[in-house]
Amino acid sequence: MMPNHKDEIEKLSTAMKEAKSKRAYERYQAIYLHLQGYTKGEIATIIGRSKKTIYNYIHAYAQRGLDGLEMKYSPGAPRRLTPEQEKELALIIEHQLPVDVGFEAKYNWTLAIIAELIQQKWGPTYTLRGTSDILHRLGLSYTKPTYTLANADEEKQKEFVEITFPEVKTNW
Repeated sequence: MMPNHKDEIEKLSTAMKEAKSKRAYERYQAIYLHLQGYTKGEIATIIGRSKKTIYNYIHAYAQRGLDGLEMKYSPGAPRRLTPEQEKELALIIEHQLPVDVGFEAKYNWTLAIIAELIQQKWGPTYTLRGTSDILHRLGLSYTKPTYTLANADEEKQKEFVEITFPEVKTNW
């Protein structure tokens, strides 16, 4: 603990007011409460963190003062596919159809099919959101396929839209 609690409590109070994120505020608050005499258990309950987390905050503060509480970049979980596997996945999606790589009668890539391909080929399982994140990282975007009939007969299409479809629709 610091020798002059009053100055430290004032610094922490200021730091709490100026905190740019909830997590930074929480760290300052933990030390503020610690210097006020609360136990690690009480602080953990007040802040909603484990005693171990509170211990880590106090330890960081004891070692480096307020600088020890600064937020560091959090990179997230490590990638489960290597860069080479991600490149291979992009090439497969860009140049092949699902039916070409063993999916029965599937002519369009979906997030579910891509997630299944990743699991079959390399092992990791991904949620649809995780699969979408990989596509985004690879510069690919997921859109629902639309179909165009290259050699469609305009007269037959017009007849269907104006006559056939309305008749079918009213008989539902």
